[in-house]
Amino acid sequence: MTDQSSNQMWGGRFAAGPDAIMEAINASIGFDQRMAAQDIAGSRAHAAMLAATGVISDSDAQAIREGLLTVLSEIQSGSFQFSTALEDIHMNVEARLKEVIGEPAGRLHTGRSRNDQVATDFKLWVRDQFDAAEIGLLALIRALLTQAEAGADWVMPGFTHLQTAQPVTWGHHMMAYVEMFGRDLSRVRDARARMNESPLGAAALAGTSFPIDRQMTAEALGFDRPAANSLDAVSDRDFALEFLSTASICAVHLSRFAEELVIWSSAQFRFVTLSDRFSTGSSIMPQKKNPDAAELIRAKVGRIYGANTALMMVMKGLPLAYSKDMQEDKEQVFDAADNWMLALAAMEGMVKDMTANRDSLAAAAGSGFSTATDLADWLVRVLGLPFRDAHHVTGSLVAMAETKGCDLPDLTLDDMQSVHGDITDDVYSVLTVENSVNSRQSYGGTAPDQVRTQIKRWKARL
Repeated sequence: MTDQSSNQMWGGRFAAGPDAIMEAINASIGFDQRMAAQDIAGSRAHAAMLAATGVISDSDAQAIREGLLTVLSEIQSGSFQFSTALEDIHMNVEARLKEVIGEPAGRLHTGRSRNDQVATDFKLWVRDQFDAAEIGLLALIRALLTQAEAGADWVMPGFTHLQTAQPVTWGHHMMAYVEMFGRDLSRVRDARARMNESPLGAAALAGTSFPIDRQMTAEALGFDRPAANSLDAVSDRDFALEFLSTASICAVHLSRFAEELVIWSSAQFRFVTLSDRFSTGSSIMPQKKNPDAAELIRAKVGRIYGANTALMMVMKGLPLAYSKDMQEDKEQVFDAADNWMLALAAMEGMVKDMTANRDSLAAAAGSGFSTATDLADWLVRVLGLPFRDAHHVTGSLVAMAETKGCDLPDLTLDDMQSVHGDITDDVYSVLTVENSVNSRQSYGGTAPDQVRTQIKRWKARL
């Protein structure tokens, strides 16, 4: 086979042949340069430790420290020239360090490997993203608390199957999402605490014969402790999987809320008005105000959960310790992190800016026989009916109201007594929406007093 035909088989993009293909598939600098700050932080901690333990001289450590700061400055200013031939961020930094300081650069890699180096860099990067997620979640929770406090006693319909079920309050609905995002916050903090062990010093897989101090580098980098097993330290990507799973669950919550905002802001509902900052117009329909930010948030769960699935598949069959497959761990995490942070920020902005339309909420709260359950409860509580009998009586009264084209409070006492003769006019006291929500005083219920109790609890927690 000729070289020309061989090149045609490889494809036009790789006209230089197999070497170009190998470089393209092997190099990660195109994406792992995002970890430059973490890589340099790890190297600075490692160099300081090598000097403290006498593995390298103080003068070499000083040169390395100053050289790394120069390299970091070049990267941050945009003047650094990344090379795919040098494969990854670690080799790019080390090569440039050698150009800057000469021979001492060659001593930096003593007692470590790219295996523990990349695990350390990646952990530091993911830890930063957990911290950013915590900030984003706290801001969103505070925005929801503000909405809940303003509308703690505003009545609105509660739904099951997207059909009117029972009246609730706006504050209660907002606090439901506070609880959901509060669980996300708990998962973020829990996963961050569990991942906070340093791989640095595990070397390739077996540790090192140099007298290093792993506790020193762990403390310098803000880790709680060094990882206890060198094989596990270099092969562990649980922290990335937990990040993606936590992000995926949170993205589901964001998507559910986004769906409600899409529905609520429609002309058919008019429950909320979204600000112009988070809406767009139509190119041909001048009356349209589209909730595009909410729709895009709703879509983010697909790519975030897709990243989670992709990394699960990368890791599922890998023997200990390090395999090159694990280079495929970062792009998914980077993309998911970007989209999670963006979705959190956009949702916080929408919640802060949106206006609940109290009159529309109240009008909808009383529709669809929303106080039917209150009627059944009254029949049990006052007349002593078994609940199943009360349920049947209430169903008959609902059917009567449907036939008459009215709601339950509009039925006359004679109408009600025609179904059950013992009903008295006291029944009307439970058929108003306001009385319905005020009666739900059980812990966690929708009564305004209960809502305010939960708001107070969350404010104290934050």
